[in-house]
Amino acid sequence: MHINMCCLFQMKETIMNQEKLAKLQAQVRIGGKGTARRKKKVVHRTATADDKKLQFSLKKLGVNNISGIEEVNMFTNQGTVIHFNNPKVQASLAANTFTITGHAETKQLTEMLPSILNQLGADSLTSLRRLAEALPKQAFADSFGPIQALGISLLYRSSYIC
Repeated sequence: MHINMCCLFQMKETIMNQEKLAKLQAQVRIGGKGTARRKKKVVHRTATADDKKLQFSLKKLGVNNISGIEEVNMFTNQGTVIHFNNPKVQASLAANTFTITGHAETKQLTEMLPSILNQLGADSLTSLRRLAEALPKQAFADSFGPIQALGISLLYRSSYIC
């Protein structure tokens, strides 16, 4: 008799567990007609959190501050210059990584002349040449008047620099 009571009690307990489980499943139902949907938690990322992750990654790379840099100019293929005034520059030579932090301004190459001439490399001079081809002669002469004042002569041959 004792064995039968135990079996009945266990069966009743299993049925109750199944009912509880069914209730829990109904509460968490993800779709279907007329059911409450589970809300997906949205995690908002802040800029400070991204900054902290970036600083942590840079610390792992072992970057060192480079002081005494007044400006950084990055030349693009489109004839524009990304100009940083008084940036914070960090470098890790082992990881071949350089970081430039600060307020960036995108300027046209003609806006930066003549102060930028000593920074121009071969590819930037090619970009300057392409820019000169695109401009009409008069606009070109107006833009590059300061260069001629410095004693750098420009030759025009069918509206391009030689």
